[in-house]
Amino acid sequence: MKFLNEDLSKQLIDIFGQMSKSVNLALFTKEGECYTCEETRNLLSEVSMISDKIVLHEYDMVKDADKAQTYGVDKTPSLVILDENMDYRGIKFFGIPAGHEINSFISSILEVSGSGEQLPDDISSRLEAITNPMNIKVFVTLSCPYCPGAVSKAHKLALENTNITSEMIEAQTFNEMSNEYDVSGVPKIVINDKYEFTGNQPIEVFLENLEKAQKEKLS
Repeated sequence: MKFLNEDLSKQLIDIFGQMSKSVNLALFTKEGECYTCEETRNLLSEVSMISDKIVLHEYDMVKDADKAQTYGVDKTPSLVILDENMDYRGIKFFGIPAGHEINSFISSILEVSGSGEQLPDDISSRLEAITNPMNIKVFVTLSCPYCPGAVSKAHKLALENTNITSEMIEAQTFNEMSNEYDVSGVPKIVINDKYEFTGNQPIEVFLENLEKAQKEKLS
């Protein structure tokens, strides 16, 4: 199955031409039953072939258990986006970033390459005040047109603050996890497994919930 048609490939050549630095894609799969692992590998291979600044690394969840633990990967397929030095910047995709999510995938590549937009000063100041470990989960479906915006905001916050990690979670691939977090609509955002909201909300809403979690940690 081919994911990128000729028109999209041409668009991506132009888009990836904006990349300032190289980006490494760490894909984790496993042998045997692994829903969408093959499709995810094919998609990432197609994307990495478009630009020599995008390098794909494939790992096995079992054979490369130490590497998986380093990046906090506990399910497959998983994609970790690393910078040019192979450093983890807090951004993960659990499940294939296809459908509408190819937009958040492309956006994350550009952001990690150093080609993203700067946050407004007031947002940056509030973000700098987040000093405790924070985790943002964004549950999505591939057919949801609003989900990529929420994923991109969460990933941007993680990229800008090393105390924050962000995960896109494809709800249908990880159905048990979706049930655990009572996902009835997407995008659903869960911060530190406690504070949650739905919809592609403004980045201020993400910050408000991060600040609530921070206050709880400090109290």
